Amino acid sequence: MIRTLKPSIIILAIFTLLLGVVYPCFMWGIGHLFFHKNVEGSLLYSSDGKILGSTLIGQNFQKSSYFHPRPSHAHFDAANSSASNLGPTSQKLIDRLTQRTIEYRKINGLSDTASIPSDAVTESASGLDPHISPQNAKLQAHRIADARNIPLETLYQIIDDHTEEKILGIFGEQRINVTLLNRALDQGH
Repeated sequence: MIRTLKPSIIILAIFTLLLGVVYPCFMWGIGHLFFHKNVEGSLLYSSDGKILGSTLIGQNFQKSSYFHPRPSHAHFDAANSSASNLGPTSQKLIDRLTQRTIEYRKINGLSDTASIPSDAVTESASGLDPHISPQNAKLQAHRIADARNIPLETLYQIIDDHTEEKILGIFGEQRINVTLLNRALDQGH
């Protein structure tokens, strides 16, 4: 029995070492070498070195002088990442979207019939999406221009400068990282 068990133990030890130590260390090294910012969590730092957040996780900006993110079922808590799981025929979802639409129009000084992009009132699947559409940002621009006393054209240029294109030109949609956009506003860009 020992003769049969010995090769199994040796193989287990070799694969544990290879797959449990060597491979993760190799991937960690490759990540740090080629994708350092991403491996570290895409963190944003203040001028004094304090962590402000991550570009990968949305933040709950609610002041009138900031662009507002998408609604979040997880309340922007990465430990509770989730969606509501309400289906398209759910009356609770319909009521929630109707209320958010009314609030969005009111906060941004839009007419009761103004068309708004879906990302302004719907949650992302994770509840942590840091992006909004350029259309959403431009509808919020009047409120922010008034609150910050910035010319609207300047604000539109900041929005355009922070608009990310489709991945490889075909995947996804144009998007704007709200955290980076608000940080640019605070830095006067």
